[in-house]
Amino acid sequence: MAIEQMKMPQLGESVTEGTISKWLVQPGDHVTKYDPLAEVMTDKVNAEVPSSFTGIVKELKADENQTLAVGEVICSIEVESTKPKEEEKEDPAEKNDDAVNSMKPNVETPTPNKVRFSPAVLKLSQEHDIDLSQVNGTGNEGRITRKDLLKLIESGNLPQSVAEVRTASEPKEHLPQSLPSNEKETVVPSMTGDREIPVTGVRKAIASNMSKSKHEIPHGWTMVEVDATNMVKLRDSLKSDFKQKEGYNLTYFAFFVKAIAQALTEFPQINSMWAGDKIIQRKEINISIAVATEDALFVPVIKNADEKSIKGIAREINDLASKVKAGKLRVEDMQGGTFTVNNTGSFGSVQSMGIINHPQAAILQVETIVKRPVVINDMIAVRDMVNLCLSLDHRVLDGLVCGRFLARVKEIIEKITSDNTSVY
Repeated sequence: MAIEQMKMPQLGESVTEGTISKWLVQPGDHVTKYDPLAEVMTDKVNAEVPSSFTGIVKELKADENQTLAVGEVICSIEVESTKPKEEEKEDPAEKNDDAVNSMKPNVETPTPNKVRFSPAVLKLSQEHDIDLSQVNGTGNEGRITRKDLLKLIESGNLPQSVAEVRTASEPKEHLPQSLPSNEKETVVPSMTGDREIPVTGVRKAIASNMSKSKHEIPHGWTMVEVDATNMVKLRDSLKSDFKQKEGYNLTYFAFFVKAIAQALTEFPQINSMWAGDKIIQRKEINISIAVATEDALFVPVIKNADEKSIKGIAREINDLASKVKAGKLRVEDMQGGTFTVNNTGSFGSVQSMGIINHPQAAILQVETIVKRPVVINDMIAVRDMVNLCLSLDHRVLDGLVCGRFLARVKEIIEKITSDNTSVY
């Protein structure tokens, strides 16, 4: 018999860690290859981790709601050994090599766990000037994880870099006596009758992503007011027949997504991402849409939205929302987004400032459509008006191009009529 280790898989691009939300097996259970072992949540998706082996579960290495870095061991499985006994015997050549090596001078060489850091760990260490050689990792074989650095940052006890050690000899009055109050962890005592709700799973991932976005991205904000009267009339005239024919709803949101996708083809600068020493302008227009459940927010992606009809977009919105509510969203459903559109109008909001979906450069909030008196040709008329609110990454985008982009979206929506617009 042999013991094999199951490790935390990488469930999506840029995913560096996952949270065990629920174990589906217990020690002593027999599993076959591809049987699900646990449900794992990341900042991208919920997914089941399948077994890579057939055998008996020996030990669960993590508790439920515990976060582990990609590559860390989550459980061990006892499998039948297929390795011949002869291969398990010590190789005389290796033994001789060990003897020779023991006679060499003791020169310190870097070990893998001291030099192999994930991009997320390196980025955090550089941002906060953390000397990684002084950090004790809790990951597999002592590897430093992003969680280790976040705990250090929250505690304020950051290992000094070489530059900081040198400044230690300077007079104390030249050094900060304490961290700024906004960098200290806030301690909130519970009062009698309060309910404490543990922060776990998707909510923890959302908090981490939102904090990262606000910390790293200099947000700008702008808004336009759009007359959607003609669009509302067209949609309302088609919705009953469309639902009967297609089996799903023709929503206002599908019209907005189509207009935004069209405008992105004309203003590709908006469809960009900040990448440190360069800006990456994406060729594909993949619209991320925010879909909320009772306790979480997911952002599935409509791929190549500019190539789809309003009907095709409406179908994808319906399919993705259904997957989220049924808990069947796949990893690939969450990948590749280049620009986010959030339907805040579904909650009755009339104005809001969205937090950008990192690493994208902008997010657009489609607010609720309301009837308001508007002056047209010096006369007052009741029109269906909507606000479109754009948050932008000011490292990538400036007000001029964003203003022109929003003006184009406004123009497309206001020119929608039954004569020039087809949903098919």
